[in-house]
Parts: sequence; structure tokens; C-alpha cells
Amino acid sequence: MKRFSLARMALFGALAFALLPTARGGTVHGTVMNGTTGKAAAGIELVLIQLQAGMQEVAHSKSGASGEFTFDHPGLGAQPMLVRAVYHGINFNHALPPGTNTAQVDIYEASKDAKTINVPSHVVIFQPNGATMIVGEEYQIENKSQPPMAFYRAEGSFDFALPQKGQLQQVAAAGPAGMPVVQLPIDKKNNRYSIAFAFRPGDSSVRFSYELPYPGNAATVKIPTIYPGGRLLVAAPPSVQVSGDGLAPGGQEQGMNLYGRQDVPAGTVIAVNVSGTAPSPDVNRGAEQSQQGRDAQQGGAEGPGVSIQQVPGRLDVLKWPLIGGFVCLFALGAILLARKPVVAVAGAAPAEEEVQSAKQKKSRTSPPLASSAAIAPTNGAASLAEIDAAIGTSMDALKERLFRLELRRQAGAISDEEYAQERARAEKVLRDLVRG
Repeated sequence: MKRFSLARMALFGALAFALLPTARGGTVHGTVMNGTTGKAAAGIELVLIQLQAGMQEVAHSKSGASGEFTFDHPGLGAQPMLVRAVYHGINFNHALPPGTNTAQVDIYEASKDAKTINVPSHVVIFQPNGATMIVGEEYQIENKSQPPMAFYRAEGSFDFALPQKGQLQQVAAAGPAGMPVVQLPIDKKNNRYSIAFAFRPGDSSVRFSYELPYPGNAATVKIPTIYPGGRLLVAAPPSVQVSGDGLAPGGQEQGMNLYGRQDVPAGTVIAVNVSGTAPSPDVNRGAEQSQQGRDAQQGGAEGPGVSIQQVPGRLDVLKWPLIGGFVCLFALGAILLARKPVVAVAGAAPAEEEVQSAKQKKSRTSPPLASSAAIAPTNGAASLAEIDAAIGTSMDALKERLFRLELRRQAGAISDEEYAQERARAEKVLRDLVRG
């Protein structure tokens, strides 16, 4: 029992440290690697960015002859931070979750060849909002270049267009790990826009939202398609009726009716007829709670609004955060996809570096943290090794939870009240774990 008490005290200290917004000085040692050449990158400008209280540049450095760098800052290890490497004018971001003390920041040579990327899918989500309708669109982008290169054009790496009378609200892009990066749109006139984002090797996405007039709770939305051969998926609440050129019903998922069309040619304008009103708040809340319950049972989710689960075959090129993110934002009344410019993300939701193992995914099921019963001795037979393993799992999960919570707060995807509630839950978990 004495040894268990010591382990529990160690857990209390580690988790309390993770919960503090600021703490004693931390250090991160890292290396910058060129993913195109496979070699260490020397002389790369590096910026340490603090995510809390806005995007603040708090330290600068430069990689040494072997690509090495070091940052010292009070927030390192205690709060989510970001390392940005600037290479040939292109930003490559790497997230530092709480507890991190090492990092590898990958940069790439840039390509301007449009064939570097492919756009396999396009999702459109409709949400009535009184006399207007909020529309969210997301494109999935693949970069399978060999040797691996980042696709980037300063004049615009990705083009998109809005229907007539569409008023662009905000646009964000996410790298392979899913962290949203709010972008400054480049106006190409006539409701056409572009963003200058570096699409690194792997899967990325571009998400934007806009408003349309919705008089009489009905509208015909003409969606322009720029990239060839992709799948189109349209989603809307059950209270909204949808029909359109070549759209076939695809069932219902996560409280939304789905409609799909395969292999849409470039330059196609798809007319979608939309009518109906927004679902009541009670319906939204029930659908959200039902989905969270399914996520928890499947053991593959990261918590509300950041679900990761097996996608049905008909949507095998999509990931549910693409739909779940929009659904939760709409259900919570967050009309814009993001209200504060942040370089987040990269994430599944989170930062531009993570490849999650099955064990890590399991540790982030909803609720993502082990209860105190999980680490308590059973009939006095639990070994110290088992206790330590449970402690490690719980602590890692809590760090990850806090990191994602901060990113959601900075992206404007969570209100101050919800942020306070989520943080209070984390503190309760800490207390429960410590009580054992």
C-alpha cells in the first residue's frame, strides 16, 4: 500500500503540472529534417508560438549543423505550444502537447506542379439559420508525391468558388494530422477564391463556410466544382429536404441525411434544391448525445466533436471529423467554423505530426481517461507494474485531452463556458484518480 500511495502521489504531481496554465521553465530539444532529401536541415529559422491567449511568438532559434535546436520557455511542458519552421518562405508547423520535451520538425522542398495533389472528395453541409442558410464545404486533398514534396504556390495553392450571393465567412486548411489553420483568402473576383497553403505529403483538407439568402425556407444552391473526378457528399439535418442533379440518397449518419454523387467532372455546376427549417435544439442535442454514446461503445473516439471511427464503405475516402466537426459546430450554435485566427492542429485536431497507434486511440475513448477503479488494486493482487501502466495511460490521455481542449478554444470552436466545463471535468478526473 505504501508503494501504491507513492505511485498515486507521482500521478497527482504529474497531472497537476499538466493542468496548470503556466509552470516552471521547460526545455524542448529537437531536430529539423528535410522530408524530401531525408537529411537534417541546417540554418532553418524556427519560432516558438504560445497558443494560450492568442498566437504569440515567444522565442526564436535556428537549427544547427545537424539540424538540432533547443527552446527554453516557462510554458513548455505545461501547456500546448507550437514550433514553426520557416523554409523558403513556407511555414511548417509542429505541435508540442503538454509534457513534450523532444520534437522532430519536418520541412519539404516545394513543388508548383498542380499534379502534386489530387482532390478525391468534396463535402457540402447545409444548415438553415432563419432568413439565411449557413453552408459548410470541405475538400479532401491527397499528396502522394515521390520524392515527397509540399505543393505550394504563393499566388494560391488551392482554388474554390462560392455559389452566387454567397458571403464567405472563414476558410481554414489542415495538414496530414488534421489541425486547422485559418487562412487569409485571396480574392480572385466573381466569388472565386484561393489560399496559399503548403500541402505536405499525406492527406490534408480545406474547409470553409459561407452564408446564403434563404427566403421562405427554400433555395436552389448552385455549387461549382473546380477539381475533376471527386465524390460529392451532401449532408443536411432530417428537417431539411434535399434533391439535386445526380444526387442519390445515402442513408443517415450522425443525425444528418446524406446524398452522394460519384465522379463529378471539373467545371460542373450542381444545382441542389434545399427546403425546410433547422431542427429544434432538443433534436440536435439528442443526436449529438446519441453519437457520443456510439463513439464510446466503439472505443475509437476522441471525445465530442473530434470523433475518429471506421467509416462505412460508401464513404471510405472520408473521415468523420469532416462531418462531425460541422455537425457539432452547428448543434452548439457556433455558426462560423472558426472565429479566431490560429495556427492550430495540426490535429486530429491536433498538430501536424501525429500518427496515432491503436493503443493511443484506445486511451482516448469517451470518456478518454481511466477511472480511479482502473488503477486501484483488486483484492490486493495488482502489481506495481500494472499500476504504473494505468498511471501512464491516464496521464497521457489527460495531456492529450487538455491539448485538444486548448486548440478548440483557440480555434473558436468552443465557448468560454464550455471550455470552463471541460476543464472542470479534467480536474475532477484528477481528483478521482488521486483519491484512488
